[in-house]
Amino acid sequence: MLTFVFDYKHQQTAYIMRFIKNPNITIAVLAIYTAIMYIYLFPKNTEMSNTEKWITVGISVGILILLWFLLRRRNKLRKEREEDMRNSSRS
Repeated sequence: MLTFVFDYKHQQTAYIMRFIKNPNITIAVLAIYTAIMYIYLFPKNTEMSNTEKWITVGISVGILILLWFLLRRRNKLRKEREEDMRNSSRS
């Protein structure tokens, strides 16, 4: 019984890690979180002008796009490294 619980938890953890490592999903979750925060907090903030608010949104979107490119690049490099290791171990 204990091994079944451990295997089940390990499978869940492995699935979650695969889910998190996908750059598209990671960025989508961060974008949704950011949008919700802006929708909730921006109307309440009267100290900032509208220009400052839009600049903040633009910078956040820029950071998310940069992060998306970097995560895709990292994922691509990891896959290439794994392929190289597989090919070198077969030789």
